[in-house]
Amino acid sequence: MRACLLALVVFPGLAQAQSISDARLTGPTDRYPHGVLGDPSEHDTLQVTLSDGTRLSARWPAPMVFEDTSPRVVDLNGDGAPEVIVVQSHENLGAQMAVWGLRDGALVPLVAGPHIGTRFRWMAVAGAADLDGDGAMEAAYVDRPHLARELVVVRVRQEGGAWSLREIARTPGLTNHRIGETDIAGGIRDCGQGPEIITANADWSRIIATRLQDGSLQQTDIGQHDDRASFATALRCDPLPD
Repeated sequence: MRACLLALVVFPGLAQAQSISDARLTGPTDRYPHGVLGDPSEHDTLQVTLSDGTRLSARWPAPMVFEDTSPRVVDLNGDGAPEVIVVQSHENLGAQMAVWGLRDGALVPLVAGPHIGTRFRWMAVAGAADLDGDGAMEAAYVDRPHLARELVVVRVRQEGGAWSLREIARTPGLTNHRIGETDIAGGIRDCGQGPEIITANADWSRIIATRLQDGSLQQTDIGQHDDRASFATALRCDPLPD
């Protein structure tokens, strides 16, 4: 990441012993007017709430912004203290997935994947889970959900103080967002046989459940897509109409 980060910490003495319980984006900015999420402004600030109610914020100056619907609060290393998954974008290089967390009482970026490489190109996070049951956490996102429509899974690891994101699988023909929508469709469910990533197919006619098995992504058509209620039905593990 090339930008210089300005972190704003509130009550740092209290923050050190706490964990992240919630996260949101604030600080609207129009300096990266992509507008893919239904609004020409993005955000320059990530704000987290800790378990004792303390709030910490970190702000990106140019050329970076946060470009996402809502950050995801997930324990990625199994220590009981959640991290935050969020998409952030560079004005020339486009989006990247990043993990933020607490370090010495401050909210800081822990690791980030590669930028897509082009301005106004985005990714939509589907969620995070131990997708193949090996004890390690994975995060899933759709690479350019309006163009490439490829589901990508990356393994998230922490070894000592070093975090890493490594792509382990990718499959085409899936999406979870349309231009102008303010939310990301689908997510991750577990109906008793292990986690599945729920998305639409490329033309939004079908709901697809995808599993990570033996290092590859296996797609299953689980029914008809009509609207957001179709995704809610799938995530509840209820049957969809054929």
